[in-house]
Amino acid sequence: MGKKVDVNDLVGAHEIAQRLRVARPQVVHEWRRRHANFPEPIATLKTALIWDWREVQMWATKTNRHS
Repeated sequence: MGKKVDVNDLVGAHEIAQRLRVARPQVVHEWRRRHANFPEPIATLKTALIWDWREVQMWATKTNRHS
C-alpha cells in the first residue's frame, strides 16, 4: 500500500507554478531537471506528472523559492 495523499495535495506543474507564483509551468520542469533534490512525481499520467504538494512546498521552503 502506498502513502495516503489528500486529493487537495495532488498538483501538476501548472498548480505548482500558481502556488509558488512563477510565470510559467515550464519553470517547474526546469527545476526538476536542474535540481536533483526536487521531489519526484508521485504519479505519471499520459500527459502530466503529479506531485504531492506537501513535498514540493517543503522543497520550495528549503531552497527559498516559497512565496
